[in-house]
Amino acid sequence: MNFVNAEEKRKYMLETPVRKLVCTLAGPTILSMLITSFYNMVDTFFVGKINTQATGAVGIVFSVMAIIQAVGFFFGHGSGNYISRKLGAKEIEEAEKMAATGFFSALIAGFILMALGLLFLEPLAYLLGSTETILSYTITYLWIILLGTPAMTTSLVLNNQMRYQGSAFYAMIGIVSGAVLNIALDPLLIFGFEMGIAGAAVATTVSQYVSFVFLLIMIRRGGNMKIRFRNFQPNLHFYKEIVRGGTPSLCRQGLASVAVIFLNRKAGVYGDFAIAGMSIVSRISMFANSALIGFGQGFQPVCGFNYGAGKNDRVLEAFWFCVKYAFLFLLVVGTAGFIFAPDLVTLFRKNDLDVIAVGTAALRWQVIVFPLNAWIVMCNMMLQSVGKGLKASIVASARQGLCFIPLIFILPHYFGLLGVEICQAVSDVLTLAISVPIGMSVINEMKQQKNRI
Repeated sequence: MNFVNAEEKRKYMLETPVRKLVCTLAGPTILSMLITSFYNMVDTFFVGKINTQATGAVGIVFSVMAIIQAVGFFFGHGSGNYISRKLGAKEIEEAEKMAATGFFSALIAGFILMALGLLFLEPLAYLLGSTETILSYTITYLWIILLGTPAMTTSLVLNNQMRYQGSAFYAMIGIVSGAVLNIALDPLLIFGFEMGIAGAAVATTVSQYVSFVFLLIMIRRGGNMKIRFRNFQPNLHFYKEIVRGGTPSLCRQGLASVAVIFLNRKAGVYGDFAIAGMSIVSRISMFANSALIGFGQGFQPVCGFNYGAGKNDRVLEAFWFCVKYAFLFLLVVGTAGFIFAPDLVTLFRKNDLDVIAVGTAALRWQVIVFPLNAWIVMCNMMLQSVGKGLKASIVASARQGLCFIPLIFILPHYFGLLGVEICQAVSDVLTLAISVPIGMSVINEMKQQKNRI
């Protein structure tokens, strides 16, 4: 919908039936997440045509991209959560200042990360878990990816700010434009121009800048907060709010990067084929979970607007609706993934039996626990959107931090390569046990509060 002003949008967010509203906002976010994850898979697919080492290098550099995304999500979710609550409370000027502060802070952070990464390129490659045989591919891919860091951090801010304002369609256009371009450029640059793994990196970096430009255009439509430098307010108040709302995302994405580094190191003990196999599984799992995350992203602005307006009954209705249907969806996806695991892994490395064996085993262990993520992800998004920063950070940190990191050291010690393959599944079970009591405490708290409107 094309809203004329913020007040019209606020009325829509507070009065539209909850299920219809969530589905309307979730449609574009699911599509954008699926396409984004698909182009990540396309990178792995085409690079897999080169050799096993190139496939492993993409998996290794993915942890750097996760760090960059963590910074973008930190400023994007931190500012976006605050914006949605302020719009719900009719504090428009405050929301505009936060929009500018989140954007320009992410831009500065992007340039700093790019400079540091390029300055320490080879040590960084080793730190990420690169072996001697993979190193040259890792460095080639990594330095080009780093050039896109400022575009990546700011694009995520713009995307999330628009989502939290209820403009999921415009956010989708910005993200999808770059993703589609990446998919088209991959085979052209890798094989047509014979650039190899460098072609995949160039395709990704170019697409990030194209997305950035489109998002700058889209944010000026649909009644969104416009980004103006004069509203840039780098003060303690705004950064405290960004930290409160963005730390869960920083923990989730940042620890995911650390987890991938440790995973690559532990897998690398068994050979390049193990790194390549786990890299393929990571991309497949990310694609499967992208629809879930997109669904949750449709829920977040509904949660933020209505919580800010004191309509807790609508927040809870939306939460349980999302948990229920996400569980059913993941049950179907998990069953299909278990049955067709060998075929999915073979798509990426047809003639490497060792890679296929590792990937098949790891994928089957992961899809068994897929349905658990319905609660874990929706609980985390709900906690984050209502400003429960500490509790959201604990849940966000658990899956690939508090649980995964100790397990990646313990399980391989006792079970060898099997320990690497089952690590994420065991971590998900423990994360569920942590997130249920935390989530229920906030749900009970909201039930006890009277609606302000």
